[in-house]
Amino acid sequence: MLICMHSTSVRIDTTTHEELKRLAAELHTTVGNTVTLAVRALRQERVGADLRTPLRPDETDWLDAELG
Repeated sequence: MLICMHSTSVRIDTTTHEELKRLAAELHTTVGNTVTLAVRALRQERVGADLRTPLRPDETDWLDAELG
């Protein structure tokens, strides 16, 4: 089965493109897949940062509330 992916172009500087090609070669994958992996890593990093943020008092109160 042939799966067609929609694609688009993104303008990046030459240095970044060369780095993407190097990373892709190291990972034995394509430049496009390397970008996908980088976006996922960045998203995970942001989620981690959000999880490290201390809870607000109202959030703590809600978590400490009795169920009954």
